[in-house]
Amino acid sequence: MGAADDFFELFDLRVEAVIPNGKPIYCGAKEGDYFELKGEMLSLPPGQGFSIYSISAVLPLLAAKQRPTHKNDWMTSDAEIACPDPNCASRLRIVRTGKRRFSHAETTAVPLPGETK
Repeated sequence: MGAADDFFELFDLRVEAVIPNGKPIYCGAKEGDYFELKGEMLSLPPGQGFSIYSISAVLPLLAAKQRPTHKNDWMTSDAEIACPDPNCASRLRIVRTGKRRFSHAETTAVPLPGETK
């Protein structure tokens, strides 16, 4: 297999704060807050913070949401994650925003099966 065959695609993700009207919010999230994940790089808009506890609730799901999933898989349809504080009404919505192409050789030192480095 040559270098031209080592590509794969991941979805770019945007994780948005969903703030219900009139409900208590304790995580510091505000309507419109978000962060983005492109490849392995997480970024926030300048001047905006995000609770590490909220991020910890969604973090284990992000790698799976980046990958193509079967149309019947719950990972395809379910997109909102509850705030980890049981008293906080906020949710985090994971939105697939586009696809990005990566080269295996540029993302790891481990060769593909049948290749040598």
